[in-house]
Amino acid sequence: MKKLLLHVCCGPCAPYVLQMLRADFQVSGFFCNPNIQPYREYEFRRLEVARLAGKLEWDVVYAPYDMREWFAAVRGLEREPERGRRCAVCFRFRLEKAFRHARENGFAAVASTLSISPYKAAAQINEQGQALAREYGVEFLAENFKKRDGWRGACALAAELGVRHQDYCGCAFSKAERLLRLRK
Repeated sequence: MKKLLLHVCCGPCAPYVLQMLRADFQVSGFFCNPNIQPYREYEFRRLEVARLAGKLEWDVVYAPYDMREWFAAVRGLEREPERGRRCAVCFRFRLEKAFRHARENGFAAVASTLSISPYKAAAQINEQGQALAREYGVEFLAENFKKRDGWRGACALAAELGVRHQDYCGCAFSKAERLLRLRK
């Protein structure tokens, strides 16, 4: 069975995607999300993934949290809307760390839970993943996990496992966007 490294964005999205992929792959997780702010939110999401990993008997690697490096990557894109150019740069930033880990540790493929979210553009994620696959020589599983009621299935499984859904993607910019929408 091929080894696949699954980039994990958060606890609620992970179990459903993991369940789908385990049928065809030996799946390890990779939690790399320095975009998540504030740090207490990052730590909450990391601990939720760790709790799930224990429940699901799943091996997950936790990349270092380097918020400054992430801010440097998205500099100049602060005013981009959700699903804009900043998101594409953010996806590439996090996926590149996954690809590097995959290549260094003998994984045949990389995938991401990001495409299960209705707030994320799967085409944007897949475009970045496919470009990195060519660059790193590691396959990318280009998916749109929200299809076939994936989001609903993910929500149901997360509720069953007692995982709380967040109300913003994680970055300071998406949180500000959400707060502005609520004020209107």
